Amino acid sequence: MSSLAPDEGGLRLLAGPDRLPPHDDVGVGPALLRAVAADGTGGWLRLYRPAPTVAFSRRDTLSPGFRDAAAVGAAAGYGPVLRSPGGRAAVYDERALCVDLVVADPDPGARMLTRFAEFGELLVEALAKLGVAASVAPVPGEYCPGRYSVSAGGRKLAGSAQRMSRGGWLLGAVLLVDGADEVREVVRGVYAALGEPCDPSTVGAVADLAPGVTVEAAADAVRAAFAARVDLVEVADCPDLVAGAWAAVAGRRVQELVG
Repeated sequence: MSSLAPDEGGLRLLAGPDRLPPHDDVGVGPALLRAVAADGTGGWLRLYRPAPTVAFSRRDTLSPGFRDAAAVGAAAGYGPVLRSPGGRAAVYDERALCVDLVVADPDPGARMLTRFAEFGELLVEALAKLGVAASVAPVPGEYCPGRYSVSAGGRKLAGSAQRMSRGGWLLGAVLLVDGADEVREVVRGVYAALGEPCDPSTVGAVADLAPGVTVEAAADAVRAAFAARVDLVEVADCPDLVAGAWAAVAGRRVQELVG
């Protein structure tokens, strides 16, 4: 059985909502996690296009340059937010595909690394359908470094992060499909302000290697890779999703942290 599948219940597929304001969007995953943990069964796969965002981690907020880094993102039109999982700042916009997998699990820590590895391989399979030969391998000097980064041609295409709570887990990834040049410059400024080592040239996009690939095509490829592993049930929407997202991140907004 796939480590990405719920032990009981189905996996509901939610397309969107797209381009939510970053301070709302960052709470959707935690809201879904709360819901599945309360239900004790099933899960969600959400595929969506984000608005321009700089997603900081708790660790980033401890940097003396955090306020300046948030200001760099905001000046470039990338809304600064504080995300739950992840080690360092991630930068993305509407030319990325975001993937959130949220699953009920009574023992969420049991297969954490297995999930990371299988999730990375799933993204590699999806990229192969788009004509990109990628692998699960970090790139030296990459932004938001991680052991399970997905890379090709010496550049990072996708990163993943995981959050566990009592009764479930959230595994998310950002796959940059296009717009690497712009994202690269925002990464450069944000990481310089944080004082964190980073080689901005490691920022890559799928379209750099497979010109013409769209976010929609990437979403179709990821959906197909999941469908080969788990049973998906597509749903039109999730009632009260944005309201639940707002509640899930109350008190954790970057605006409150930077003043």
